[in-house]
Amino acid sequence: MSKIKKRIMIAGTFDLIHAGHIYLINEAAKLGDVYVVVATDKNRELFSGERPIIPQEQRLEVIKNLNNVKDARLGRSDNDTLKTVEEINPDIILLGPDQKYSIEILTRKLKEKGLNHIEVMRLETYYDKFKLHSSSLIKQKIIDNFKKKHTNKLR
Repeated sequence: MSKIKKRIMIAGTFDLIHAGHIYLINEAAKLGDVYVVVATDKNRELFSGERPIIPQEQRLEVIKNLNNVKDARLGRSDNDTLKTVEEINPDIILLGPDQKYSIEILTRKLKEKGLNHIEVMRLETYYDKFKLHSSSLIKQKIIDNFKKKHTNKLR
């Protein structure tokens, strides 16, 4: 008799895939089958004030093809996160170490929706083995290199 794997849900923008993203997916896979929700361009812009570099369809395609991802989908255009959770019906929602969601608030909202069985956890370890361990750091490095290159041309 085979043991049924838990369904683990993670979510994020996944702009400029880097080692930290892979680490999150691999850590989630240690808990069960990984289901990924990729933020839409519109919702990312509403949430952070800036659009991703990579368009949503391309980010989704990359995530779908990574090892340890059972399934991936775009977030809802209406940003109804709890509806997406209801559709995926995970056993665990695993938040990344730098995601700003409150475990307490998310757990309370899940209970209000009747989704009491879902455990919300946060990955405590931050993967910073490499200097460029976040999309923001990678973007800043690109900007710095571009400025340096074009400043030198003007001299």
